[in-house]
Amino acid sequence: MNLFDLSGKNAMITGGTHGLGMAIAEALAQAGAQLIITGTTPSKMEDAIAYYQSKGYQAKGYLFDVTNEEDAARNVELISNEIGNIDILVNNAGIIMREPAISMAVSDFRKVVDVDLVGPFIMAQLVARQMIERREGKIINICSMMSELGRNTVSAYAAAKGGLKMLTRNLATEWAKYNIQVNGIGPGYFATSQTAPIRVDGHPFNEFIINRTPAARWGDPEDLAGTAIFLASKASNFVNGQIVYVDGGILATIGKPSNEQ
Repeated sequence: MNLFDLSGKNAMITGGTHGLGMAIAEALAQAGAQLIITGTTPSKMEDAIAYYQSKGYQAKGYLFDVTNEEDAARNVELISNEIGNIDILVNNAGIIMREPAISMAVSDFRKVVDVDLVGPFIMAQLVARQMIERREGKIINICSMMSELGRNTVSAYAAAKGGLKMLTRNLATEWAKYNIQVNGIGPGYFATSQTAPIRVDGHPFNEFIINRTPAARWGDPEDLAGTAIFLASKASNFVNGQIVYVDGGILATIGKPSNEQ
């Protein structure tokens, strides 16, 4: 199983203080990676680092905004000096604003695109400069099913995630010659604290997701572990520019009639 061993690797996970980012970070740590966690909220960072360390993982946190190019550059340099090279970058930090396109403020649209698309570009560019020198590196962009599908009230998010899919392919095209693999993960609908209010029995959206998903359930954050480890490890050294959708089969099917068992 040495193909999947991340021992001695430094993995940066942006927004790795909660939710799916934390699940991905924990998976990489279980495979042996040392964690570099970024975030913007001190209390969340404190709780996250305490959790990782309680599990016996090596983890250190850095507070900065991935959309601030100067601040991001300072922190990447600081991390390099304090910890060493960044071997794996997971661009997970993101936001969503649910608002009909007709009434969404342009400033809000720009903010979502800035965090979900421009931020990953900034971080990838900064980290890739190190990777190019070493002729080795893994970049994983957290895309979405909205990289492929539309949905009411998420025009900015879908535009950003669709852009992130194409950014992934373009960076892979440019950097493959340096032995850098740039891939993406597209999570489906997962059981997290954010989705808890709509996962109760009888809630229309809960019923919709269960019926729409061939696996007939919400994803468990641990369902992302294998894909994350694969794309971060040498097992994926000839996999580049791909988006792996971990969605229980949603994108594979047109769906089923509501009365079908």
